[in-house]
Amino acid sequence: MKLLLVVAVALIDADDRVLIAQRPEGKQLAGLWEFPGGKLDPGERPEAALIRELHEELGITVKEACLAPLTFASHAYEDFHLLMPLYICRRWEGQAIAREGQQLAWVRANKLRDYPMPPADLPLIPHLIDLLL
Repeated sequence: MKLLLVVAVALIDADDRVLIAQRPEGKQLAGLWEFPGGKLDPGERPEAALIRELHEELGITVKEACLAPLTFASHAYEDFHLLMPLYICRRWEGQAIAREGQQLAWVRANKLRDYPMPPADLPLIPHLIDLLL
C-alpha cells in the first residue's frame, strides 16, 4: 500500500478559533472540511511544504519559527495510507483568503465536529480541544 505524506496546520486566531477549509468540487473528498495544508513535493521538508501551501491556498506568509508540531494522523484509506503531521500556528502575515475557490470558516475547537471532515482529520480534533479549552 502506498504511503502518502501530507502536512496540515491549525491556524489559531486571537480568539482561539481554528481555520478550516472546505474541499472544492472536483477534488477527492469534495465538500468535506479540513485543516489547510497539502502534499509535499519531492525532497521538500514538511515545514517548507506548509509555508508554500499556506501562501498558495490562503495568501498568507508564515515563518518556520511560528510552526509548532502538535500531533499527527495515521489513517488507512482504501488505496493508500495517509500520514499527516499537524502543526499549530498563531502568527502569520496577511489575511487568510480563499485563493482556490474553497469556503473558509473560523471555528471554536469544540465545534469542529459539527463540520464533516475526512476520516484522517477526526482524531486531530481532541488534541485541539485539549490545547484551546
